[in-house]
Amino acid sequence: MVAKELISTIIPNLHIEDTGQQALNWMEMFRVSHLPIVDSENELLALISDRDIYDHNLVDCSFEKHSLSTQRPFVFENKHVFDACVLVHQFKLTTIPVLDLHKKYIGSISIQDLTMAISKMLAEQTVGGIIELEMNEFDYSLSQISQIVESNDAKILNLYIKTIPGTREIIVTLKVDKVDLSPIIQTFVRYDYNIKNVFMDDSLLNNMYDDRFDQFMNYLNM
Repeated sequence: MVAKELISTIIPNLHIEDTGQQALNWMEMFRVSHLPIVDSENELLALISDRDIYDHNLVDCSFEKHSLSTQRPFVFENKHVFDACVLVHQFKLTTIPVLDLHKKYIGSISIQDLTMAISKMLAEQTVGGIIELEMNEFDYSLSQISQIVESNDAKILNLYIKTIPGTREIIVTLKVDKVDLSPIIQTFVRYDYNIKNVFMDDSLLNNMYDDRFDQFMNYLNM
């Protein structure tokens, strides 16, 4: 999914002759904290925030009477939505301007639309369970993880890797298309994987722990 596909049809852009109050009114109406300022040639001049307006006393003034910030975060229309996510994280944005390949402004992405798109990509509506594996980054093998999951007649719907700051440890989060993760978990254990968390139906999870406890007691009684 690319940025152009998420451009909002309702978020307006500002012009240099608009006032801070008009910007604040639109921000409140469309529930965002940022709006792009564009000139008559569709050049992106700035991305103004409600904080900028208050900090620089622009409520009753037009933007043309004040020097605009040189900060103009944007994403090109052909970039993946993950690039837009990087900007949101880096600049704490609620609106992401989109430019075409000629650097002309063509619209904006709202944080709400971006969130919806990411949630769909993460298969949040697909039935399944989640496993978190903790390991050293040198031990990470996508091929082996996939083989373990697929050997239990399951598929990985989504995989996410998070680094632990200050270490070489990573957390690998798997979304799998099975509600009962017990066989997959047991296989990971046999391969000496450290399972940090499991998210699945509580009754199934309890059954798995009961089975493992029974196996352990049987072993002690041998």
